[in-house]
Amino acid sequence: MRFTVLSAAVLALGTATLAPAAPDEEKLGKSLGYPIAKIGNNKDWYYDESVRVGSFTHQAEIPGLYQGGANVLPRSDKPMRLAKAEREPDYRWSAGTDRDLSVDDFLARQRIMGLMIVKDGVVQVERYQYDRKPTDRFTSQSMAKSITALAIGYALDEGKIASLDDRADRYAPKLRGTVFGDTTIRNLLRMASGARYRQSYDRTGDTPAFNAAIWRDGIEGAARSVTARETEQGAHFYYASPHTAMLAAVIRGATGMSLSEYLGPRLWQGIGAEETALWRADKTGLELAFGNFNATLRDYARLGVVLANDGVRPDDPTARQAIPREFLLEATDWKRAPEQFRPGKASRYLGYGYQIWTYPGEQRRFVMLGVYGQSLFVDPGQRLVIVQTGANATPEASGTSLARERDAFWRGVMRYYDKK
Repeated sequence: MRFTVLSAAVLALGTATLAPAAPDEEKLGKSLGYPIAKIGNNKDWYYDESVRVGSFTHQAEIPGLYQGGANVLPRSDKPMRLAKAEREPDYRWSAGTDRDLSVDDFLARQRIMGLMIVKDGVVQVERYQYDRKPTDRFTSQSMAKSITALAIGYALDEGKIASLDDRADRYAPKLRGTVFGDTTIRNLLRMASGARYRQSYDRTGDTPAFNAAIWRDGIEGAARSVTARETEQGAHFYYASPHTAMLAAVIRGATGMSLSEYLGPRLWQGIGAEETALWRADKTGLELAFGNFNATLRDYARLGVVLANDGVRPDDPTARQAIPREFLLEATDWKRAPEQFRPGKASRYLGYGYQIWTYPGEQRRFVMLGVYGQSLFVDPGQRLVIVQTGANATPEASGTSLARERDAFWRGVMRYYDKK
């Protein structure tokens, strides 16, 4: 397929294709200009559909959301060049009895704000809906968890963390005497602390109390709100955001820097990000690492390209390792994980590596996931990246047709290249 190499400046002029329609535009605030939440509380920005699109692309600007404001990851002075295919491939996928569906059908059926497909470093598809544009920063939701794990990988590679089997409180002394402080870094990465905690997205369970403790005491202080284990650490996977929050404390203790300070020159500039990223922080300046990261669709795609190349930036003539390779492989290969973290075991479908979901099948594939439809799918064998930012009707993709149809769409894209 022929393609044109475009500089970052040319791309920024808006070469993306705009979809003609999108689902539930009025519910999501179209007639109001897709407004941003006026005050930072979950009832407004997180649950209210009428401000979802605006808030999910301006989360770092919502007043009063967290006390620490937004930390900045600087852009690269040498952005990764992106090539753009002259025409979109004719990807086809099926959903139930609906056969031979297209990219347009996927966008018409799902509340997708941005969709980008990159193959071998070449942009095949770039679409936006709900009046979103390439300069918007889309909030990551829990995709940020995978970015946090990469910080652990750098710290391990640089000797700032001696071993993943060290307890968290070796590096974050304020966690001493807590369930999480007594947990190894590896078990935090795998969400296997055994802590008695129920994750929820509907104002039930332990999540509201933990979030309130963060507001009151900061992340490290909030660790004391979780007081007991249900099971031995490492015994099984249970998805709970406090695990990731504590990894941010480990990084600050091990490096003397916040996540943004540490990852800015290593990850964000290392992948050749074109724009700055913003990460909301608590009252102590520590990032809310379980979410709250904000970046453009293209820069998420650049991250995916580097991940698909096992940590190497493909346009770097020195082939320097931008992300530590051995950590990345261990984090994303289900075959390296104990049985209880493998696909079909950690969940009914996906496995769980180091703060990243592993895809079933013999080939190593993995995905960063966030509520309301955020995802970054990576197939290193095909050098394939599919980034999607969304405004789904429910936090969990399984609450609508999104989980099923997104997986079917990914499989359709993979089949297209399997035939080549």
